[in-house]
Amino acid sequence: MVQKKLRIITDFDGPIMDVSERYYQVYQVCLEQVRRPGQTVKRLSKAEFWQLKRSQVPERQIGQMSGLDELQAQDFARMRRNTVHTPPYLSYDTPIPGAVETLERIQQAGIDLAVMTMRRTSELDEAFQRCNLGRFFGGDRRYCLSNDYVKTTDVQDKPLLMQRALSELPPAENWMIGDTEADVAAAKAHGIPVVSVLSGIRDRTQLSKHQPDWIVNNFAEALDVIVQHAGWESTVRKDIAWQNAGSSDTYSSAGNR
Repeated sequence: MVQKKLRIITDFDGPIMDVSERYYQVYQVCLEQVRRPGQTVKRLSKAEFWQLKRSQVPERQIGQMSGLDELQAQDFARMRRNTVHTPPYLSYDTPIPGAVETLERIQQAGIDLAVMTMRRTSELDEAFQRCNLGRFFGGDRRYCLSNDYVKTTDVQDKPLLMQRALSELPPAENWMIGDTEADVAAAKAHGIPVVSVLSGIRDRTQLSKHQPDWIVNNFAEALDVIVQHAGWESTVRKDIAWQNAGSSDTYSSAGNR
């Protein structure tokens, strides 16, 4: 019996790209712009700020925790929302350690690979060119939002991207890797197993609420899970499988979170 083609559909930010520095830089800029002259504010450390983001603490609350009053916090949240995805700050994004090596292993193993992201085309192209990541994704394996797309919410928009991808891509055994509830929603809406990673913008508590099939630390561990459960361990080189067995935060299945 011929083994069905294996395909990994991965989110970009979280599994592959680290956006924490961009978000922190925008936080600092917006805090400085909103505060009144002479007003004392408490600038959170990057670790403090990022943990709040991963816990899904609202922007307005982060502003108030930083010393802003209620009206200022509203302005802060609005300014942050309008700033965080603008070109001057995208250059702060960097590949997560180990992500490029994992992409190379996927490529060497002959696994079909597609990216599915809430970035707009220009935002994805910027990262692909600056970080030399476009080599891993063919032009027909890039699913993102058009530059003029009117967003609703990620949880609504990403299942639509998945629907388009599945209608265009050839049949395969599909698996999803992502770092948010939108990835889980997109996969579950189409009966695709999903592996959530803790290297992005959600912590374990938030991810567990949405019941992904597995929660792991990073992209490399997600690949380990997929090649094992898809029956590809004999096909994929040994150095792919279980290389992170000694990790401090072992991965968990849906029944053991």
